[in-house]
Amino acid sequence: MAKYLLLKHYRGAPAPANDVPMEKWTPEEISAHMRYMQDFAAKLEKTGEFVDSQALIPEGTWVRYDGEGRPPVTDGPFAETKDLIAGWMIIDVDSYERALELAGELSAAPGAGGKPIHEWLELRPFMTAHADCITE
Repeated sequence: MAKYLLLKHYRGAPAPANDVPMEKWTPEEISAHMRYMQDFAAKLEKTGEFVDSQALIPEGTWVRYDGEGRPPVTDGPFAETKDLIAGWMIIDVDSYERALELAGELSAAPGAGGKPIHEWLELRPFMTAHADCITE
């Protein structure tokens, strides 16, 4: 088994698909999306492939060590990941191919109008003591 991080992004979908930002969804559409995520996790719990997941709110603070006796830096020229990272799921699967299959399924979560959002997901393998580099 290998663990993978499915990193959910706020980037939205390709423009011709269902590129309606979540802040423009109805409460019912948000509920349907969250229910899909919960059902997906429950399905993976039954197969033993689910490890953990969390949704994230957009607000966040970057923190960086700034030297001995100095307060941490909390502002600067940082990438705005709070605008990109919506949440994550960790899976434990038998193969990279299975991880791709599950990421594709998760990308089909419903959004505006109940249609799949074609959400961008970043698939990242966990580093292990004997990690194989995946360069695909």
